[in-house]
Amino acid sequence: MNKLGFYPGCSLEGTSREYAESVLATAELFGVELAQVPDWNCCGATAAHNLNRALSLALPARILAKALDAGMKEIVVPCAACYNRLSVTQHELFLDEKLRRETEEAVGLPLSDKVEILNVVQFVERYIEGQLPEKVTQPFGSDVACYYGCLLVRPHDVLQFDRQEDPQAMDRVMRLLGANPIDWPFKTECCGASLSIGRTELVAKLSGRIVREAEERGAGAIIVGCPMCHSNLDMRRPQINKYLGARSKIPTLYLTQAIALACGLDKKQSGTRRNFVKVDWNALRNS
Repeated sequence: MNKLGFYPGCSLEGTSREYAESVLATAELFGVELAQVPDWNCCGATAAHNLNRALSLALPARILAKALDAGMKEIVVPCAACYNRLSVTQHELFLDEKLRRETEEAVGLPLSDKVEILNVVQFVERYIEGQLPEKVTQPFGSDVACYYGCLLVRPHDVLQFDRQEDPQAMDRVMRLLGANPIDWPFKTECCGASLSIGRTELVAKLSGRIVREAEERGAGAIIVGCPMCHSNLDMRRPQINKYLGARSKIPTLYLTQAIALACGLDKKQSGTRRNFVKVDWNALRNS
């Protein structure tokens, strides 16, 4: 069994419990043990880097230092915002030796750029994708819209993950699950992110455009890899429906929820029982 570090971040232990459930269940199904980074803390997303630069570096740096101290060479970071902050911090600290020394002093632990940070799609690519042909027992039968959002692919010069405007990694995985990923222009459009509370009407507009485009192109589900994107597209559906002037029924699934369902796991294991918009698995299989 492969053993990897795991940084759940705040969302996966709160508002996105269903994401954590699907990640952990999927990892176990594919022979991967995920061990939490000891004594982890909030990474500071999404506000710290706008308020205090030293704090915005120290928070993710401490997580990386804790992972290093625990002997973790790879850590899976399912939240796109957490993944972005950890990756950008690691990049910045190892470009500036003075800044790295100051940050090490602040966190009280040594840092290394040898800890590899994997977002959920990279984790699936490395440890799950190759086993999918033999594990899929209930393939999708529908079109899907793979939605990457802002933070999985930007800034491209730092993350070096997939194509910036037309990423393909989730599309490839969904094809292995039997789905047909649509070609659409909203793959990396912003959903409104953390404006969900302060500017809900703006989130309804931005996320509403994404939902409408996916439905008009015939998708049966929107596939995501970010808790904030999922929250805005799923939990904010009443506000989206008001903006659209119609009731939208298209569900939003995490990539790991889609894998779990296609591999025969149930609603509890996949976490889909917690989704606000009902996931009609029979419809997605038989479309």
